[in-house]
Amino acid sequence: QVQLVESGGGSVQSGGSLRLSCAASGYTQSRYSMAWFRQAPGEEREGVATLDGLGGTNYADSVRGRFTISQGNAKNTVTLQMNSLKPEDTAMYYCAAASGWNGAPLASAYYNFWGRGTQVTVSS
Repeated sequence: QVQLVESGGGSVQSGGSLRLSCAASGYTQSRYSMAWFRQAPGEEREGVATLDGLGGTNYADSVRGRFTISQGNAKNTVTLQMNSLKPEDTAMYYCAAASGWNGAPLASAYYNFWGRGTQVTVSS
């Protein structure tokens, strides 16, 4: 069974940076699509960034140019580098994985596996 564990969340001032990591275990195939989602209190979960099994990336308009998703240095890890953070980036951030690897939409329904989340808080 695939398990995802996020780390790297925390509190930062507006304009600061954070780097989230997601460590995956239990993979049964060689490629997965990975994604980061976030959910603020009272809001719907929204897609932030995706990385498909071929290395293609996709970003929400609200984070494009500020956030970067990439494969981590360790095997089966994915990172989200977040720069120029804004108070509206405050949310619980979730890592997700999908068995389909050719294309990775920002839609939560596409993803089979989810981590428990890591909190990001940006103060003004």
